Amino acid sequence: MIIAEKKNNRFDLVVDNVRKTSKEVDCSGASVFIIHDDEIVTEEYWGRHSKDANARPIQEDTQFHVASVRKCYIGFAVAYAINEGYIDSIDDLVTKYLPLNMVKISLLQGTTIRHLLTHTHGLKRMNGEVYREFSSGEHWAYRGIGIDILTQIVKDTTGQTVAEIIKAKALNPLHLMETGWYGKVNEKLVEVIRKPNDPNWITSEGTDGDKMNMYVSTRDLAKWGYFHLKQGYVNGEQIIASELINLATSLQSTSLLDTDLPQNGCLWFVKDLPARRTEIGELVPKRSFQILGYTGVTLLVIPSRNLVAVRAFNSFGSPEGFDYLADVRKFGDTIMTCLVK
Repeated sequence: MIIAEKKNNRFDLVVDNVRKTSKEVDCSGASVFIIHDDEIVTEEYWGRHSKDANARPIQEDTQFHVASVRKCYIGFAVAYAINEGYIDSIDDLVTKYLPLNMVKISLLQGTTIRHLLTHTHGLKRMNGEVYREFSSGEHWAYRGIGIDILTQIVKDTTGQTVAEIIKAKALNPLHLMETGWYGKVNEKLVEVIRKPNDPNWITSEGTDGDKMNMYVSTRDLAKWGYFHLKQGYVNGEQIIASELINLATSLQSTSLLDTDLPQNGCLWFVKDLPARRTEIGELVPKRSFQILGYTGVTLLVIPSRNLVAVRAFNSFGSPEGFDYLADVRKFGDTIMTCLVK
C-alpha cells in the first residue's frame, strides 16, 4: 500500500500525549503514527525493544505485540465468512455452526453470531469450564470464550484459519509484510514488558490466528486502519468488498437496558450513543471505530475526519492506579483537539 507523506507538526500534542503515557506505563519503547487526508502526517518512534541497554531501537519495522487488537482481524475474518456466504447470517444461532463437543449445547441456546461479535453472548470460562453469566443479548462482558468460538466457526465454515484468510484477502494484496502471528521470536519483535507469572500472559507456537501471539508494526497497523477507512478501496483498486468492511465497522450491537455499556461492530468498538464504559473519547465523532489491546496498542479510525491514528507500547497491563480507559479516551480527544485548532 502506497500512501503519500507530508509530515507536519499539527499533531504534536498527540505525540506529547503518547510520550506521557509511555512514561506512566511499564514499557521500554513506543510509537505514534497518523494518516490524515490520505497522507502520513505523523510518524514517531522512541526507546528500545527491551530494557537492555544494547537492545534494538524502536523503528519503522519494529513489530509490537498487539494483544486484543488482533480481534479486529478476527472480526474481518468473520465478516468475510458472512459476506461470502459461509455463514448465512450474523443472526444465525451459534449451534448451527459450532462443533458439538466444544461447548454444551444447553449453554448456547439463543446465542447468535452477533452476540459473539458484540461481547453480549453471556458465556464465561473459568478453570476450564464454561458457564453462563447472563442471557445472551441482555448485558455486555469482555470474555475470551467468545473469540475462541468465533475462530473455530471461521475455520469450520470456510476451511481456512483466520490467519490464512487475513493473509490472502488483505496482507498480501496490501503488501503488509510486518503483520502476523508468530510461534517463535525474531529480532523485529519487541520484548513484552510484564510482571512475572502474569496470568493474562498467554504465548503459543500456533500461527492460525486464534491465539494471542500477534505482532504488527505501527505503520502496518495504521495501513490496516486506512484500508478500513477507505472501505477496502486503496491505490485505485477495490481489494475487498466494501460491504464486508461496512459490516465489520458499523454498529452491530443490539439495544441493551444499560445504555452505558460499550457498542461494537465485528469486535471493533464503535462510537454511537454516549456510554460511560466506552473506550472511545467523548470528543470523537459518531461512527468512528477503535480497538485497544492489553499492551496499550490502539488503532482509532475517524471516517468523518478522514483520519487513522495508532499508538503502540511494549507494556503489558497497567500499573496500579492507572486508569487505562481514561488514558485511551484522552488519546482520541487529543486528536480531535488538534483537528479543531
